[in-house]
Amino acid sequence: MSESADGRADLSSLRTVADYQFGTGTGEALFPPEESLSIKRTTSGRPQQVHSENGRIVSFGVDGRFTLGLEGGRRLLDVLEHPAYRVIVDDESEPFVRDEKNVFSKFVLEAGEEIRPGDEVLVVHERGELLAVGTAQLDAEAIADFETGMAVNVREGVPEGG
Repeated sequence: MSESADGRADLSSLRTVADYQFGTGTGEALFPPEESLSIKRTTSGRPQQVHSENGRIVSFGVDGRFTLGLEGGRRLLDVLEHPAYRVIVDDESEPFVRDEKNVFSKFVLEAGEEIRPGDEVLVVHERGELLAVGTAQLDAEAIADFETGMAVNVREGVPEGG
């Protein structure tokens, strides 16, 4: 079931969740009022996914938090201050991350200090390009300190040239 997201109250609630999860102003960045978005709903009417014409922005989990799609990652990359919710890697990791392989701590150059296990994060090349979106497995301090262990479970990678 899919429908146009003309109901302002629905988008208003989703913006509030985004602001809580990622910080003030991110709700407007993810779900701009002037853009026509579609909301896919469960049979009970709960929002499940939000799409733009460029792809999936977010999925809305049963825990009340968003999981990012690539389009959502692109939108957050443009609005969040560096290095918020970013895990930064270099050339060595880039092809693996794009191929949706997980990010390991020893290959991370920098991580946003607010990151906690379970947070949605952007995996970004040191030159600033979005490579993938995923879920942090460690907090920022552990990512920086550990030489082993998975830092990010990558969900979706940006294809080369994408």
